[in-house]
Amino acid sequence: MSKGVLVDVTRCIDCKSCMVACKVWNDLPSRKTEFSNDLDAGQLNSDTYTVVNNCISENGDEVVWRFVKRQCMHCKEPACESACFTHSFVKTKEGAVIYKPTVVDQDYCVGCRYCMIACPFGVPTFQWEKAFPYVEKCTFCYERTQQGLKTACTQACPTGALKFGEREELLAEAWERINTNPRYVKHVYGEKEYGGTSWLYISDVPFDQLGFKTEVFNRPVTEKSIPSLTWQVLKWTPYIFVGWGALLTAMRAYTKRRAEVHNEEEMYGPVDPKE
Repeated sequence: MSKGVLVDVTRCIDCKSCMVACKVWNDLPSRKTEFSNDLDAGQLNSDTYTVVNNCISENGDEVVWRFVKRQCMHCKEPACESACFTHSFVKTKEGAVIYKPTVVDQDYCVGCRYCMIACPFGVPTFQWEKAFPYVEKCTFCYERTQQGLKTACTQACPTGALKFGEREELLAEAWERINTNPRYVKHVYGEKEYGGTSWLYISDVPFDQLGFKTEVFNRPVTEKSIPSLTWQVLKWTPYIFVGWGALLTAMRAYTKRRAEVHNEEEMYGPVDPKE
């Protein structure tokens, strides 16, 4: 069974302990604005694998503040892995989607950044400031989980907003919390979005008000994975290649024969079709 994390948005108090733990464990430098007095910690970048940002939800006269932790969602069928033709991204059996150069010291990346384009959550970031850059993102603390340990962020969370465990067990617990407490939105974000993710969210505020992608071009986010969607087109590539090649070959043979007939007529005059 693959691992996962259940995030209960209602329990987050914006202490940023998860951000600090992530920085310490991954030996990442801090940027000036990340731990300032501002409520908004900014966006994911090459030095920041997770952020906690504030969201304001208005329901009539009631204003609700919520804090949302964001990081790589570690999809069950990751688009970044599918888009990477050098296989620098790998989906592990533990659930983590890892980038080889920064985890297992195998550098195949050519810097195409297709992974950044493919990711539906806009997670992977690039080390623009370095001469020999890597793509950076949350590793799901792969070294820790391999040893049976919790991720650094879940270990540091003081309120229980983050819970690490087996994905299926966490999913069952998420629905138990939802069904026993009417304040929760009856939806587990990450259960089915884009084929499902290792990070699962529950909330008492609609997810679209928390900055989650719930619609694309005014349609609900697909429950199919990105690789399965692209495969519907890519599976026809061999047939298109062969068919197009055959068509071009036939056109070339036809035009070549037309040219030969034209040259013969210029040399010997029109050919009588009765002859």
